Amino acid sequence: MPETPSSAAPVAMRLPRYTKTEQDEILGGGPDPFGVDAAGLTWLPKTEHFGVAYDGRLVAHAGLLRLPVAVGAARTEVVGVGGVAVAPDVRGRGLARLVLAGALAHARTMGPRHALLFCRPPLVPLYGRLGWHPLDGEVLVEQPGDRLVAMPLRTMVTPLHEDALWPSGPLRLFSLPM
Repeated sequence: MPETPSSAAPVAMRLPRYTKTEQDEILGGGPDPFGVDAAGLTWLPKTEHFGVAYDGRLVAHAGLLRLPVAVGAARTEVVGVGGVAVAPDVRGRGLARLVLAGALAHARTMGPRHALLFCRPPLVPLYGRLGWHPLDGEVLVEQPGDRLVAMPLRTMVTPLHEDALWPSGPLRLFSLPM
């Protein structure tokens, strides 16, 4: 991981990889670092990774992945955002905003018109301040064994382009969630 000098302002950067060790560096390890194990879901790994280094260590991450979805009867794609993490000891310094801005700048080059994420209800206000909008209604996601389940977490979207309006209708992922 590229390091930033401790006197430099932190910047979001694309990461060549993102491992469990790096996730543990940010979140400190533990059995349920994102607080979502109770949902009982199997998640997709992200394919693109962005991070923020601060005082010589990785302190924030956001991952991206293109996903096939249907909104109502229309099939399309979204950029799934997941694995968003900020180290507990540096929260409140705008690092979530910074790492998401870097990730979403790249997401705008990937083609889809919207980004989508799933989060625990206490995080909805944070993402709302960052420009994300909660979706109402049931969201269906695939799970192993050809199961289709209702997403128990909150689903939020943000436009990737100024003229992108989220269509109406129920949302279904044609994949595991990210």
